[in-house]
Amino acid sequence: MNLISANHLKTRGIASIEQALKEQTEVAVTVRGKLKYVVVNIERYQHLRECELVVALADSKADLDVGRFVQESVAQHLKRIGEINKNTK
Repeated sequence: MNLISANHLKTRGIASIEQALKEQTEVAVTVRGKLKYVVVNIERYQHLRECELVVALADSKADLDVGRFVQESVAQHLKRIGEINKNTK
């Protein structure tokens, strides 16, 4: 992964990120020598978001398969959530 310091980014601007992304799919930005941020192009970002959604869907299906769900009306759900919130204060 390419590294760009915050100072380099400050002086060269977005051009430094664009150049680094030509070589790799992600660029790390360091602040005072420590990794602080990762920059990716929009296509890579959208792919990562899609992967998150696939995992969330798989988790939901697994919960359904083992019966880890509650079937209730909206009113029952709001009441249950209200009680949970009351107990966590």
